[in-house]
Amino acid sequence: MPLTAASFLEDSRPPTPSGTLTPNTQPPAKKRKQPASAAIPESSPAPADPNNPSAVANVVLPARHDFFSRPRLTISRFPTFQDNNSQYHSTDQLAMNRIGFRYVPAGVAPPGSALPCRTIESAPPSYRVSWEDRSPFVRVTPDGLGLAGGTGFRSARCNAPIREGKWYIEVRVEEGGGDRSADAPDANSREGSHVRLGWARREAPLNGPVGLDAYSYGYRDKTGEKVTLSRPRPYGRPFHTGDVIGMYISLPSRRTPDENDPHDPARIRRERIAIEFKGQEYFESLEYPQSKEMIALMDYSNKSTSTASLPSAPLNKKSGGVKNLPERGGRPAPGTEAPVLRPLPVLAGSHIAFFVNGECQGPAFSDLYDYLPLRTTPASRKKDKESSKKRAREGAPREHKENPFDDGTLGYYPFISLFNHARVHINPGPDFAFPPPSDVERVLSGTGEPESSQRTWRPVSERYSEYMQEQWAIDAQEEEEGKIEAAKMAELDKVEEGKRAQKEKRKAQADARKKAKKEAERRAASTLSARDASVASAREPSVLSARGSSAARESPPVISDDRFGPAMSLPALHVSTYDGDQAYSPAPTAGSSADYYGIIPEAESGYNSEAADGDQDGEERADVDMAEGEGSSFHSPRTKLEFPPEIDIHLEELL
Repeated sequence: MPLTAASFLEDSRPPTPSGTLTPNTQPPAKKRKQPASAAIPESSPAPADPNNPSAVANVVLPARHDFFSRPRLTISRFPTFQDNNSQYHSTDQLAMNRIGFRYVPAGVAPPGSALPCRTIESAPPSYRVSWEDRSPFVRVTPDGLGLAGGTGFRSARCNAPIREGKWYIEVRVEEGGGDRSADAPDANSREGSHVRLGWARREAPLNGPVGLDAYSYGYRDKTGEKVTLSRPRPYGRPFHTGDVIGMYISLPSRRTPDENDPHDPARIRRERIAIEFKGQEYFESLEYPQSKEMIALMDYSNKSTSTASLPSAPLNKKSGGVKNLPERGGRPAPGTEAPVLRPLPVLAGSHIAFFVNGECQGPAFSDLYDYLPLRTTPASRKKDKESSKKRAREGAPREHKENPFDDGTLGYYPFISLFNHARVHINPGPDFAFPPPSDVERVLSGTGEPESSQRTWRPVSERYSEYMQEQWAIDAQEEEEGKIEAAKMAELDKVEEGKRAQKEKRKAQADARKKAKKEAERRAASTLSARDASVASAREPSVLSARGSSAARESPPVISDDRFGPAMSLPALHVSTYDGDQAYSPAPTAGSSADYYGIIPEAESGYNSEAADGDQDGEERADVDMAEGEGSSFHSPRTKLEFPPEIDIHLEELL
């Protein structure tokens, strides 16, 4: 009975733990509601699909504390298969690897985890074609083992890489070798359907055939040639519809990273961001880019990069018949040097071989290029560091970075390329239609040694569980690193909080000092103002009130004797009245004042207080302006004059 989508989903549906969804479960018709407190997620750094404007944009998942609202899945809920009237289906609501970005299904981590997400599987949990790592034009069967192409060459990778060891996989050609597919339009069926099979690294493009560049090694059905760097070479016999092609690869043991070398590409490190795509969590990361060293191998002229063999031509003029194409080695400008290319390491002892219906075609490729990224240069590291610091200063959100290290997904993948509706079926084992010899290496070497009874290779079906264990081990390592980092951040936050508290305390103390200083200045200013007002009032003449007399409102006496200089006003006199009305006394002369206080003897002063009323013409007496009001006498026994201290000072100066 043929395997259909419905029967597969019924038979291979894994047990569903509580709180999880199976891959066949259809997503809800409307969006899941986020809690009101959830932060608005940022846009994903990945560009939207220009060919599908209605596609929902990827969004970065919210903060860790908002993850309680999301279900914790153990298996990805997608894909959803379409075209139920056919054996092969396209998939909907799936984050395909495209535009330099790669997607891996993710699930919410358990409570108490330092990281928000972890790696999860997608159904069926077995070795098959990757739902995400294939061209969207390659249709698949629900078990992930059947593939059908469209127009042009479209490719797909399997879901686990080969990183070391000896492995074998079979692929049955259901339509290829130039046969014309009944499903293909007449315009596209002239060349028929073709298949290319081989092994490829992560950098190999999905919209091109295997062997297009140095990142993949392929075997052609039309001519039986092997091909890499788009250069076919004679190899084996052609294969057609119905043939079973066995693919064998042997890689040396993985190199242990140097503990003393922090920039060793063999170190395991991931650079990925958790996002949400149409209700499903994914890890989004930049795909490993093609290096300029590998691209330089695509020089079709196969000549040295030296410019000594180039034809001479004027440097300031373009050739009339040849265009200066940079990719074809146009002559550089004067004074420029060719870029320095890093060496391309190889995996010594590695090789690839193909079988057709169990018949070994011999070794096809040897000493494959190492799948680890090339070592970064100090200049590039410095540039990346400065860029990261600049973004940190500007407060820019986290962005994707190229990963200069191994993230655990590098290696060689089975790579299937289909042209014009070709169809194949993958058999990862362990039961093969044409099992290879137990000791494939002996057959490839052709030494004639007796075959070992012990199998030296492994079916790739065993690789899936190993690969998932490796991914979960890296998850555990990142979880421990995340806890350590969280503890460090908590300690730093504590220190920063203490610094902020001290800063606030110092600020409060400074504000208090400023306030106290201002208050002291205000009080000092008020005291000085009061003192100035008191001094000013002391210097002004006192106005005495006189009962029934207008003399109290007159100006104080003025000395006008020429002998004592210009006329000057004297301070007001304090009058003590023993009996009778008080009034201003006549202004005393300098002599009379001195005589009154006993400063100058009466004989020397020439002033007789007893004869003051009669001595109007004396030479020694100064003219005195008498105050209004007759009867007021300077020597009146009823009036006692009390002079302020200022009078004494004036007298000393005058005498």
